[in-house]
Amino acid sequence: MKVLKFGGTSVGSAQRMKDVAKLICSGDRNIVVLSAMSGTTNSLVEISDYLYKKNPDGANEIINKLAQKYYGHIEELYSTDEYKQKAKELVKSHFDYIRTFTKDLFTLFEEKVVLAQGELISTGMMNLYLNETGVNSVLLLALEYMRTDKNAEPDPVYIKERLTKLLDEHTDASLYITQGYICRNAYGEIDNLQRGGSDYSASLIGAAVNAEEIQIWTDIDGMHNNDPRVVDKTSPVRNLHFEEAAELAYFGAKILHPTCILPAKLNNIPVRLLNTMQPEAPGTLISNNTEKGKIKAVAAKDNIISIKIKSGRMLLATGFLRKVFEIFENYQTPIDMVTTSEVGVSVTIDNRKHLEEIVDDLKKYGTVTVDEDMVIVCVVGDLEWDNVGFEARIVQAMKDVPVRMISYGGSNYNVSLLVKASDKKKALQALSDHLFNN
Repeated sequence: MKVLKFGGTSVGSAQRMKDVAKLICSGDRNIVVLSAMSGTTNSLVEISDYLYKKNPDGANEIINKLAQKYYGHIEELYSTDEYKQKAKELVKSHFDYIRTFTKDLFTLFEEKVVLAQGELISTGMMNLYLNETGVNSVLLLALEYMRTDKNAEPDPVYIKERLTKLLDEHTDASLYITQGYICRNAYGEIDNLQRGGSDYSASLIGAAVNAEEIQIWTDIDGMHNNDPRVVDKTSPVRNLHFEEAAELAYFGAKILHPTCILPAKLNNIPVRLLNTMQPEAPGTLISNNTEKGKIKAVAAKDNIISIKIKSGRMLLATGFLRKVFEIFENYQTPIDMVTTSEVGVSVTIDNRKHLEEIVDDLKKYGTVTVDEDMVIVCVVGDLEWDNVGFEARIVQAMKDVPVRMISYGGSNYNVSLLVKASDKKKALQALSDHLFNN
């Protein structure tokens, strides 16, 4: 059994839903995870915003507009009056439910219920379409098996137990359709796995059923060796180690959600990134296999702030780093990069919410310098320290780009460099030319 996840753009229109249906009807009893149709979640967020502001008229206007869009998709998707009517009733019931929230107090709890409707509609429509075309598919409700614990982390034991029970109840099905992103929390309330959570859903489901493979279908041919929006001549990376994929996802490769691959990695289930628009393309396979001595890709993370704390009086003083890091912990601000010397430490953050308070507290321990509008460029591959020469290649590529910080050794798969945002394109292109295009 495989788990196949399709994102919002893959099911973004009636034609694309038909294309996905062709891909998933291969004869295997796979589990198919669907996101909401593209644009739907943003509209539901906008509806929620109006409801928070106690503007039901504004909310109803967006609801009506979104409902009409769906009725248009229904006319295109189904060929029989019977299934058009079933789909209209399905869509109407969900939008009528959303309208009930325009009459009462609106809180974060209600917002999560509203946001869940997108996935419930898209999976319901897909299941009806498959049934109309003669496929014996079954709709599995994620709210019946996907649950988080009191720490808002997925509960793998509960997920496995409940999902196995649901699958056992439908052993005659040829295909299973379910929702990504949505879940219930430890208190039974409707919740979600945050943006990008459909990837996480697929990975958790794959781990629960011990899948042969998890496939993430998007509108891009796998993960590229650099950002194709910024750099010329990028190409897909055919094989990645889980650690390499995690580094790329964290540092800006948007094709994959950073948390998605952890359950797959722990259960040794390969993840394949594929393109809905080019289903014949091989995509990218992510597994526990490493290609020795090979640099795979470059990614960049924007909106970085660099903070340098310099203190002569703290020279060799024990506890200096602890005090510095405690300040960031107190303001719940994660640190990306760290470099140290005997008289100071430089760190980077990507959240400026408490920047002023952090800087103010750091001034107790030394002179503080802040650089904004920075970018972390990370080079990913098998970068074990005994692989001689790769550092020289990276530094040589960056010879004409000013580098504020370099971090290496925290991972065997990543070298990070901090540059000005204005030098991002130049740095990415130089690394591509030097590492991949020669």
